[in-house]
Amino acid sequence: MDDRARSLLKTLVERYIADGQPVGSRTLSKASGLELSPATIRNVMADLEELGLIVSPHTSAGRIPTARGYRMFVDTMMTAQPLSLGDAAGLESTQLAADQPQRVIANAAHLLSSLSSFVGVVTAPRKASVFHHIEFMRLSERRVLVILVAPDGDVQNRVIFTAQDYTQAQLLEASNYLTAHYAGLTLEAIRERLKTEVDVLRGEIATLMQAAVQAGSEALADSQEQVVISGERNLLTVQDFSSDMGSLRKLFDLFEQKTQLMRLLDVSSRAEGVRIYIGGESRVVPYEELSVVSAPYVVDGIIVGTLGVIGPTRMAYDRMIQIVDITSRLVSNALSNK
Repeated sequence: MDDRARSLLKTLVERYIADGQPVGSRTLSKASGLELSPATIRNVMADLEELGLIVSPHTSAGRIPTARGYRMFVDTMMTAQPLSLGDAAGLESTQLAADQPQRVIANAAHLLSSLSSFVGVVTAPRKASVFHHIEFMRLSERRVLVILVAPDGDVQNRVIFTAQDYTQAQLLEASNYLTAHYAGLTLEAIRERLKTEVDVLRGEIATLMQAAVQAGSEALADSQEQVVISGERNLLTVQDFSSDMGSLRKLFDLFEQKTQLMRLLDVSSRAEGVRIYIGGESRVVPYEELSVVSAPYVVDGIIVGTLGVIGPTRMAYDRMIQIVDITSRLVSNALSNK
């Protein structure tokens, strides 16, 4: 793609984000500042459409960006703009009190929502899953109840299905072994140690313990409110969605399925910095109408969660990047200084 085509694509995306209307060749000619004839611009638009970067909606003479077009714009053309005085003042005056981590998370979700006018989402900090005591109870053939007691007295129960049947005596032996040798360790640490010790343990007890550790991890994960969402109703006012109730229903289904949000946000927790996921370009964001701008946050230098903004693909990405980046640093500082 030559510089002329890149300039016109950049102008088209910026105009569409700003106005929400398909961009025609006349508008492009004025906004781009390039001295090109309408015929030349139409030819370039046709080339961009053939590349899958823009598309003509319905019978409109104008064009709008595709997911691929947004991606090229975000990755290679977008220029950062300073936050408005209102956004900057709102962020600078924000104090995320660290006395209650859950309140920090809720306030951060509300902050993201209010500044973006879209949806703010924050995953709760992942905690190290430490156990104090574990018990197994035989319920029926190959069906065992795992009772996991945390150091703070919290009790989690989980039913597991085993590959073979165990007697209650075998289950008691496994309970005693796990509690005696691993109490006070995280389930992740136990899993690593079991990998090295499995050869010297009795095979059936090792299998049971590994199943119990996995069950314990799932039980603790299920027991916590993992995602805080703020501002779902903001999408009702977005022009792109207000006339399409089918799209809105899909969006609200997404917010109801918090486990799907967890998977979506977990992707960005594996990389540093702000990440942008544009709807329709991959399985990460399955809805073409949505984009996600997210970033991980850290506690004492360790990534423990993710936050972000969910909104229409036609969003001001440069502004969202700054809002998400600054909020992630606010949350990191608040939780690290608790």
